[in-house]
Amino acid sequence: MAAVETLLDELVGTVVKEGASDLHLTEGKIPTIRVAGFLIPLLKMRPLTHEDIQGFLEIFFSPENKKDFLLNKEANFAYSHGDMGRFRGNAFQAVGKYAIALRLIPAKVKTIKDLNLPPILETFTKKQQGFFLVVGPAGQGKSTTLAALIEMINQERLEHIVTIEDPIEYIFEPKKALIDQREIKTDTPDFKTALWGVFRQDADVIMVGEMREPDTIATAVTAAETGHFIYSTLHTNTAAQTVDRIIDSFPADQQDQIRIQLSASLAGIFSQRLIPRISGGLIPAFELLINNIAVANLIREKRTHELNSVIETSADEGMIDLNRCLAGLVRAGEITAENAFLYSVNPRSLERMI
Repeated sequence: MAAVETLLDELVGTVVKEGASDLHLTEGKIPTIRVAGFLIPLLKMRPLTHEDIQGFLEIFFSPENKKDFLLNKEANFAYSHGDMGRFRGNAFQAVGKYAIALRLIPAKVKTIKDLNLPPILETFTKKQQGFFLVVGPAGQGKSTTLAALIEMINQERLEHIVTIEDPIEYIFEPKKALIDQREIKTDTPDFKTALWGVFRQDADVIMVGEMREPDTIATAVTAAETGHFIYSTLHTNTAAQTVDRIIDSFPADQQDQIRIQLSASLAGIFSQRLIPRISGGLIPAFELLINNIAVANLIREKRTHELNSVIETSADEGMIDLNRCLAGLVRAGEITAENAFLYSVNPRSLERMI
């Protein structure tokens, strides 16, 4: 075990030294890190053996993680490596071999300003009731943005915050707020059970790590209607797609009801991408939908395809169009035009702006 611990020390040290976001450990392959969006094999290191991976899993896994992995051939976990960093991990089996993906979680929660996010996001930390979603593909900083919002509430409001995560990522130190963090399988069996629990836990703010199934979404929307403010994430690309995904996850006979509930409880949807910066590193590009009378009507009336037009024409209300954001980053010399087109969901429209 000592040899595996020494190897892990070296790997974590490399992640921190190189400013990597991810570490990939796969049986039969050399370790690989991701820096500024690009995978970089650690060519000076040897391929990992089955014994190496087994040793890592012994270090990473709780008894619940181990049981989950043996049953499902994959498991989520969190791991703290002394003062060097905390990781969100997923262990899985591929072609009969074991592999591990680790995402570095910075020890300090960054602010909205630190993350180059729009200041208008701060308005969503002052609301008492509603539903706010941060969306985008995997690995685009959704959890980091949510953490910045939760930490702002923690610093400014005397309220009870409950987080429900799989696994717990950022560790919050209570400041003005009272914070309880619950991990799926360790502290509660699933998201739905934990969400029903908050109705009896005198919670003001609830952060749900991810909306995975209709029961979780329905319970979260109900909580948003009953005096709570809910933050969560979804793996969708745009605000309009997010609304459709939520509604389409329900049976047809329930969709009208969820449309009505969502139109009333939704506060906003923030979609983000992390794009390679010309000067190095990554910079976010984003879209923001703010629920107003026009947006609520479109959701109720099954006209979500018109939401993009509302975003494009509502900059004066604080809404942010992704293409305008991308064009602004190109003009500011932050990103290349090629990358702007690569990350745009409507390149033809973007072409007219650059």
